[in-house]
Formats: sequence, structure tokens, C-alpha cells
Amino acid sequence: MGYKLDNPMRTSLCTDALAMAIKNRKYPKKKLIHHSDRGFQYCNPKYTKFAEDNGIKMSKTQQYDPHENTVAERINRTLKYEYGLKQTIKNTELAQKMMDQAVYIYNNLRTHFSLDHRKPAEVHLNPNIKYKSYRKNNVNLLELTI
Repeated sequence: MGYKLDNPMRTSLCTDALAMAIKNRKYPKKKLIHHSDRGFQYCNPKYTKFAEDNGIKMSKTQQYDPHENTVAERINRTLKYEYGLKQTIKNTELAQKMMDQAVYIYNNLRTHFSLDHRKPAEVHLNPNIKYKSYRKNNVNLLELTI
């Protein structure tokens, strides 16, 4: 829904990515939950205020455990290893083009086993499609998670 690439990591980088996600929302009346690790940029008061000002509930891992953030970690792993984003890239412009292409392929062309071999964009745009959920508790699946 939203991403931003730059060097070094700054809070404004994450705020820009969140702003992109808000802009790209397909269901603006649905509640949003932003789940993140406890990285300094996500705990920064400027970032949390921006999220809350936009009606987003903040959720963070409890024990700095990557297993609490498995969906995001899985997406990051796929982008890094399947689309070459882990390699050293010579300049930011090339890295941005590679990231744009990888995100497009991941969301629009790549089928996912957990989505019954559907594409994320297809499932996102059709909330009636049933798919496997890895949630441990009963959360309304129509709530969107960034």
C-alpha cells in the first residue's frame, strides 16, 4: 500500500510511506491498524501523531520478536531474495526503479499460496474472496492492516 526508499533511515521516510498508503486506500471508511516492530522511526512521536491524526490505530510487537510481525517479515524477505533487493545497488535511482518493479510484481502478478493462488491486488479489491488467515485471534478480516 505504501513504501519509500532512501538512505539513511529517517522517521520522515516512514511518514512518507504511510502517507502513500493512506493515499492508495481503496476502503477509506474502514478502520486501519498499523502494525510495526519497535524501530525508533515507528516510535517517534512525529510518526505516531501523523498516524493517529489520520485515524490509524498503532500496534507494535511486544518483545521485539520478528515472529510477532511475520507477514511484514515475509514480504520483506520475498522482496529482498526473490527480487534482488538484498544486493548492493549502485545508486538510489536504480534502487527505486527496482523497488517499484518488485512491489508491482508482488502485488499484481505473483500468485500466493495463502490466497488460494490469487494475487494480493485481486483479493484486496474483492473483499468477498475468502483466504487463509494466519491471525491467532478473531479479528475482522475486513479491517485493513498496513
